[in-house]
Amino acid sequence: MIMHVTLRTAVAQPPAQVMAGFTRDLFVALAPPFPRLRVLRFDGCRTGDRVEIELNTLVARLPWTSLIVDDGQLPDGTLFFVDEGQRLPPPLRYWRHRHLIQPGPNGSVIVDALEYRTASPLLDALLYPAMWAQFAWRKPIYRRWFGKR
Repeated sequence: MIMHVTLRTAVAQPPAQVMAGFTRDLFVALAPPFPRLRVLRFDGCRTGDRVEIELNTLVARLPWTSLIVDDGQLPDGTLFFVDEGQRLPPPLRYWRHRHLIQPGPNGSVIVDALEYRTASPLLDALLYPAMWAQFAWRKPIYRRWFGKR
C-alpha cells in the first residue's frame, strides 16, 4: 500500500520566482534537524537531474539518491518537478515526491505531495506522523524564502 502525505504552503512570490528558488541552498535549508543531512550531489530540479544525500542517524550513515523524473508546466500555470527515490535508506522501499507550485492570488501555493512505502503496511502507518512532521517543518522555511501571503 502506498501512503500519501500532502502539505500546502501559500507564499508571496509568483510561481516562476518560486521555481527558480528551488536551489541547493533551499534544499539544505529545508532539511530537518534529524537525521542530519549531507548533500553529496545536487544537479537541480529538471528531468534527468540527480540528488544524492547522506543521512546521519548517529548510528549509521545512510545513502539516498533521487532522480528528477519529470518537470514542466501544467495548463493552469502550475509549475512542477517530481523526484523518485533510486537508492533509499531503510525502511523505505518506494519514494515519489511531487513538488507543485500553483498560481494563487497574490503569489503561489507550494504543494509537497509525497508517496512512500516500506515493506510493511503497519510500518507505513507508523511512519506517517514522522513523514508529515518532516514536511510540515518546511512551511515556515518556504515562507521565509518566498514571503508570507
